[in-house]
Amino acid sequence: MSYVMGCVIPVEGSKRERFVEQARMVAPLFREFGALSVLDALQDDVPRGEVTDFHRSVAARDDELVAFGWIVWPDKATKDAAEATMMADPRMDMTDMAFDGKRMIFGGFDPVVDEGPGGAFTYVEGFVIAVPTANREVFVRHCREAAPVFLRHGATRLVECWGVDVPDGKVTDFARAVKAGPDETVCFSWIEWPDKATRIAGQKAVFAEMESTMHDNPMPFDGKRMIYGGFDVVSREDRG
Repeated sequence: MSYVMGCVIPVEGSKRERFVEQARMVAPLFREFGALSVLDALQDDVPRGEVTDFHRSVAARDDELVAFGWIVWPDKATKDAAEATMMADPRMDMTDMAFDGKRMIFGGFDPVVDEGPGGAFTYVEGFVIAVPTANREVFVRHCREAAPVFLRHGATRLVECWGVDVPDGKVTDFARAVKAGPDETVCFSWIEWPDKATRIAGQKAVFAEMESTMHDNPMPFDGKRMIYGGFDVVSREDRG
């Protein structure tokens, strides 16, 4: 089973292009070290919530953008070995970083749902959720039943990941981002869309369909603490 390293990053607005440049520079190196795929995306439609949101998750300032991304590894052992190698590789020693690493949040996740054919996409919808740990199987079932709705309305892939190595941070972290309790697990998820226009049209159709069917598949988590948003893909590397 693959292993996903998910992250959310506060990017200085004035250094947007620098961030894109660095992401495209580093992605092939992760592949060289064994990663299956690498993706970085920048905020496009990221709302502010009453309780939680992506902006608060990384304590983003008004002049900062939020980035959402992931690295998929064959397994955790490959990721651990690669980290040791990368630390010693001078190509990974970049200066003038476009973001504040102290506020970046990251963690390791096991994919529990992966539905859809995949393929080309330029837009992702990202989610971070606090799920009662006791509801794991209910959560998986809920996501598997919901996936076909998104796929029917234009999404090409839906991935749901269960937190297995999500560290506490000194300033920010995933647990604080969704106000997760000790009996909850952080989940990292995304939906791939061909483009923003497809996502906009698809969302309307999905919401309309779910309004009539949601009572048969209620959310097994607190939706008020779920953080979500739409992101433009700026760098993507897949292992061929």
